[in-house]
Amino acid sequence: MAHVSAAERRPQLIKAAIDLMTREGVAAGSTRAIAAELGVAQATVHYTFGTKEDLYRAVMEQLTQELLAQVKRGAPPHDGFEETLVALAGALWRTVRERPTSHQLLTELSMFALRTPSLQAALHSHYREVAAATTELISEAAERAGHQLAQPAETIARFFLAGFDGLTMQHLSLPDEKAEQDGLQALVSTVMAMASGRLELVPVPVPVT
Repeated sequence: MAHVSAAERRPQLIKAAIDLMTREGVAAGSTRAIAAELGVAQATVHYTFGTKEDLYRAVMEQLTQELLAQVKRGAPPHDGFEETLVALAGALWRTVRERPTSHQLLTELSMFALRTPSLQAALHSHYREVAAATTELISEAAERAGHQLAQPAETIARFFLAGFDGLTMQHLSLPDEKAEQDGLQALVSTVMAMASGRLELVPVPVPVT
């Protein structure tokens, strides 16, 4: 059998891990099962990635990059700031409708990473990358349209992502097309109001004890 380098095996094993865990969940993603999915020896996984956690980290990075690329392809820049935000939100929501299993697997991996110290850095990196990409898209849209943001782009991005994560979880748990569409419209309207200064953010002390 011809030798296959680690560089060539890497994307094959990532795909095998994604395919397996999409079908059967993160708990099923042992190195033995992932190796069997691709039809290679278990040692091949460890040789290529070192540990299972390293492979999981690569899976999170791959899914994140694919979803971000789909959003950027699906939301070409518009002249107006609000039109661009609407297009971006629509493109991101299409990834939920068209690739729900990718979002579900990312959610499962995130929960798994919270209890796995060796994966927490990967989880932080994932959220930082998504927040940074969203912040950049908002900043670029505002600059292109000559729109003065009333709040920092990062604040707007984090608020949008928090609402979007909630809508995504609702879609995965209890799909309701009408409620989801209404929720998405309300989220985008609130984000635009924040960005335009039509929504005043007043600090309100919230008791936590």
